[in-house]
Amino acid sequence: MKRDDRRQAIMDLLVESRSVDLDDLADRFAVSKMTVHRDLDDLEQAGLLRKVRGGATIEPGTRFESDFRVRALQDGDAKDRMARAALGMIAPGMTVMVNDGSMAALLGARMAGCAPLTVITNNAAVIERLKDAPRVTLIALGGIYSAKFNGFFGIVTESALSRLRADLAFISTPAVAGLQAFHMDEGAVRVKQAMMRAAGRSVLLVNHQRFGRSALHALADLSDFDAIITDAPPAPEDRAVIERAGIELTIAGN
Repeated sequence: MKRDDRRQAIMDLLVESRSVDLDDLADRFAVSKMTVHRDLDDLEQAGLLRKVRGGATIEPGTRFESDFRVRALQDGDAKDRMARAALGMIAPGMTVMVNDGSMAALLGARMAGCAPLTVITNNAAVIERLKDAPRVTLIALGGIYSAKFNGFFGIVTESALSRLRADLAFISTPAVAGLQAFHMDEGAVRVKQAMMRAAGRSVLLVNHQRFGRSALHALADLSDFDAIITDAPPAPEDRAVIERAGIELTIAGN
């Protein structure tokens, strides 16, 4: 098997199982462990995975989030449920902000069905899907493009947001610990916070598997959001903390 084909096969395995074992990969592809190490090193350098002892994973860490291209292939049913719940909060004529992320990309792509609508976004996937949508006024936020997050960030993005106002902002996060949402990228945090400041109401979108995890940067307190949507109940201990604080979770599909 050629090197590029082998590395693509490794990524396919990671999308399916979220982690891989070094010895198993060497046996599967009939190559040395050093060859597998080099493959994993290069894929990690590209931001596609995180090496761990004895293998690799695409599970998030305090400073790692998998590439947008990987996340877009994961958890399709969960994203669909959350998107349907979020769309129910949108009324025709609203101005809505959508941040980066694969969950937000799915939601944004479906917003054409809520038209007439104004959509403000830094998410390149949403821009691509809505650029020709009838009765949708699309405001695409410029800035520095990040292939890893498939979005635009930086001072240009934040400056544009400071001059805009929206009825509703949909904010996604890869980590919730206790009563705080976190993110591993400082630039993404600043843009999400700018959207929250510019919106009348903010809605947090978070996969239930992301509860009980933290990341490098604090994004916001859960109480800063007007609604929190997840796809399934989080672990009992995580849900108990939120319920004791009087914060309501919307379990999409329930």
